Amino acid sequence: MLITFEGIDGSGKSTQISLLKKYITNSGKDVEVLREPGGTDISELIRGMLLNPEIEIDPVTELLLFSSARSQLIAEKVKPLLAKDVVIILDRFYDSTTAYQGYGRGSLPIDQVHQINRVASHGIAPDITFYLRLSLEESANRTAHMEKDRMEQSGIEFYQNVIKGFDELAEKEVRFVTIDASKTVEEVHKLVLSNLPF
Repeated sequence: MLITFEGIDGSGKSTQISLLKKYITNSGKDVEVLREPGGTDISELIRGMLLNPEIEIDPVTELLLFSSARSQLIAEKVKPLLAKDVVIILDRFYDSTTAYQGYGRGSLPIDQVHQINRVASHGIAPDITFYLRLSLEESANRTAHMEKDRMEQSGIEFYQNVIKGFDELAEKEVRFVTIDASKTVEEVHKLVLSNLPF
């Protein structure tokens, strides 16, 4: 089973992923947490480039780099783990590419972004996606003390478009479960558990 978490920075993905991993482990199932971009040597190298605030990257190049990191992660880690019936929790997946590079950057028409996503994911789709929805204002409050990477320095209009992208995906994709991320950690965790498909 493949479970993904999506949302803008400060939405609490890392916290909820940690809590869910503990819950699934305690239930007796094997579980692995991976992040995007990252999770393999190649993908982590690509991540370093993508998040480096000192370099400029063309929007199409950015899209393809995220997709390359994803392809390697799927081939090297995700597919073998799924074959062993391991529950995989992914901190971001191709919905982030659609929202950030498609809607945020406007790198390519959305239908082309979807096509690239299908190729880069080797045809694998999440069983369920938890979208932790947070306002831009609350995100700014929660992340004010953190140093900004290249993506996080992209400005208000960029993030407004990213949120629009996530919202539109949530309306179209039945696998999406939208959760108000402004709720307490405990409330969000309960909502995640109540929507698990097992």
